[in-house]
Amino acid sequence: MPNQILALAWRQTVRDFRSGELRLLVVAVMLAVAALTAVGFFADRLKGGLARDARQLLGGDALVATDHPTPPEFVERARALGLSTALSASFPSMARAADEQGGATRLVTIKAAGEGYPLHSQVRLADAPGGAERLAGAPPQRGTVWVEASILDALGLAVGDPLLLGDATLRIAQVITFESDRGAGFLAFSPRVIVNMADLPATGLIQPASRVTYRLAVAAPDVRPRAAADYVAWAEAQIKAQGLRGIRVESLASGRPEMRQTLDRAEKFLNLVALLAALLAAVAVGIAARDFANRHLDDCAMLRVLGQSQRTIATSYALEFAAVGLLASALGVAVGYGVHHVFVAMLAQLLEATLPPAGAWPALLGLGVGMTLLFGFGLPPVLQLARVPPLRVIRRDVGELKPASLAVLGAGTLGFAALLLAVSADLKLGAIAVGGFAAAVALFALLGWLAVLLLRRAVPEAGAPRWLVLATRQVGARPGFAVLQVSALAVGLLALVLLVLLRTDLIASWRAATPPDAPNRFVINIQPEQGEPFRQHLRQAGVQKLDWYPMIRGRLVAINGRAVSVDDYAEDRARRLVDREFNLSHDAQMPPHNELAAGRWVPDEPGAVSVEEGLARTLGLRLGDTLRFDIAGLETEARITSLRKVDWASMRVNFFVMFPLAEMPEVPGTYIAAFRAPETPGFDNALSRAFPNVTNVDVSASIGQVQRVLDQVIRAVEFLFGFTLAAGLVVLFAAVVATREQRSREFAIMRAMGAGGRLLAQVQRAELLGVGALAGLLASLAAVAVGWGLARFAFEFSWNASPWVPLAGAAAGAVLALAAGWWGLREVLRRPVVETLRKAAV
Repeated sequence: MPNQILALAWRQTVRDFRSGELRLLVVAVMLAVAALTAVGFFADRLKGGLARDARQLLGGDALVATDHPTPPEFVERARALGLSTALSASFPSMARAADEQGGATRLVTIKAAGEGYPLHSQVRLADAPGGAERLAGAPPQRGTVWVEASILDALGLAVGDPLLLGDATLRIAQVITFESDRGAGFLAFSPRVIVNMADLPATGLIQPASRVTYRLAVAAPDVRPRAAADYVAWAEAQIKAQGLRGIRVESLASGRPEMRQTLDRAEKFLNLVALLAALLAAVAVGIAARDFANRHLDDCAMLRVLGQSQRTIATSYALEFAAVGLLASALGVAVGYGVHHVFVAMLAQLLEATLPPAGAWPALLGLGVGMTLLFGFGLPPVLQLARVPPLRVIRRDVGELKPASLAVLGAGTLGFAALLLAVSADLKLGAIAVGGFAAAVALFALLGWLAVLLLRRAVPEAGAPRWLVLATRQVGARPGFAVLQVSALAVGLLALVLLVLLRTDLIASWRAATPPDAPNRFVINIQPEQGEPFRQHLRQAGVQKLDWYPMIRGRLVAINGRAVSVDDYAEDRARRLVDREFNLSHDAQMPPHNELAAGRWVPDEPGAVSVEEGLARTLGLRLGDTLRFDIAGLETEARITSLRKVDWASMRVNFFVMFPLAEMPEVPGTYIAAFRAPETPGFDNALSRAFPNVTNVDVSASIGQVQRVLDQVIRAVEFLFGFTLAAGLVVLFAAVVATREQRSREFAIMRAMGAGGRLLAQVQRAELLGVGALAGLLASLAAVAVGWGLARFAFEFSWNASPWVPLAGAAAGAVLALAAGWWGLREVLRRPVVETLRKAAV
């Protein structure tokens, strides 16, 4: 009857909780759910934070950028959809002081801001350099300008002085301290001047051939958040239908590449940690559930004698596991929700504003993972209890558990793997982690079986210590248990070794991208005759390391003798690349921060050129192709002899195309320099006065922000690493404890035959150390292989494991197995022999 089944399930659950039978199951499920939901809650809220930051970087929910005045229909459509709009125009020009104030000049980037600016961007102003900041709520008043402090230093001006822009004279009203939507690139980092759009015609700076970027920023009202997406879809359709040139649409997916790469890697690594915690939990649940079923064989035989049906027993245990799964999953969700607040606190520098609350999806996912774990891996061995024959009451050698059917095990494994692939949010990462994990389990089982077969021959009866002979014979007498232990221990150690290795090298690669001595100044427009005086000036100022490269402007005009046209390419990025000039360079030696991806770099090879592999992929270029460039009216042709891998987030000088030549005197060009500026006060001002024509780009604020975010991301990764460490230790403990009853019977028989406690302790230690060392060795070798695949294909950084990893893994495995055995098996040697033998099979 239903009430009877519910009562039986309730009594069983309460009894098993009190006796600690369910402890490992609850801990394993809770750890897996907590790790997955912590990452889920955090990622859910982080998306909101990144969307907010992206709005500030764009200046709106979406942006239409053109190289000619924004078509009126784009503005009208935005307003028809109820979107707020802000027009702006940016271009380089010269600013100068009045003659009576010295008449100094400075290359600047001018932004003309129209009504509605700033929309979602932040512009902070001060009344004087170093003064109190305030947020701008409107563009500058007509007749006034906002400037950065470096312009005041370079031109010797102060707030309130006039600034000459073209034919107009405007009064300096405020100092710009921060501008979130200034974009990227050298012109974006050059000193900024913001004017009112209405003052632009009076300057006379925009002529038919001027290089101006016009931007239309749009923002959706809170009541219609989808309006911006609808506008983006409409704008992209218009561009495609009308074949519009020189116009692009940017959405919230755009962002700073160095920040995006760091956060993408961090999110992938957090997902990997959570995946491995869940996979380890599945192993722990499977082992603990089988141990649980073994302990209840006699109880179920007695229930059968008392008249309980198989259906009643199966249903009662299914209800018990359902209750345990819900409780453990709910605890895991609660712990995960609390842990995600720790992540938010650790990333406080990135998440400067209050984040939107997390949705319900991570909690539902956590509950689903927890129930899948118990029903897929825990319930199959427990349901066998319903088939225990009543005869076991008097003949306890019958009714032993059988291996789970391949159909049941396969269904649970496939379902769980599919769930984890969905959780990973990255098919490549999930496939490598889950597939590598499954392959490692199969490999560990096979190698463990071979090791057991070879063990008897490795230790002869004569000549070896007695404790070693007994330990090896024990392992050989129960090969199934030995393979289970080696496989489970190796799986737990695999995750731990893998995370330790990847964490170390991943963090090292992150830090290598923006090291403490990374360049924080980029200087462009250095004339050839200024080269030696400029470098001498830097040496006298204390600059030790310098990136120094010539920079040439050139347009790609032909590939393999065939003229290049934007109509040859469908991809927007490819069309933009062939429609503009490249920054080219040359040097006899390949830049040390570049990596050769294909071909050969031969110093001073005539007629050769090296291409960045991303550009080659976008334009369909291959080794051996011939490129022709138009450089200031002079056509230069060269053959691609090498492809380079370039890290654009490295804060170093990089180029799409480089000629492997020390000198190219026939082409005009300037120089670009990158270095770390000394802390000397007034360094930038002195450099500007000595070389007034150059543009000095200060990126120290950007590097500082990236490094602060990086430190916080690393702390979050290390914190979540503790979950997988705990899950790995649970697997180790479950694998050792699973053989407790078998060991008790064997030790009882040996003690009855006269073996002393000291000898049995030596046998147990030797077995645990041997099994642990073998598992650690196998796990380390597998971790090196899986780690290389993850580093190479998922995280995209170079990775080479130390040759000491297998030895260190074997030692760690031996120590951890011994510790887990001491804790889980300490009662085996103290249990009375009579008690054990009474429970033994007859």
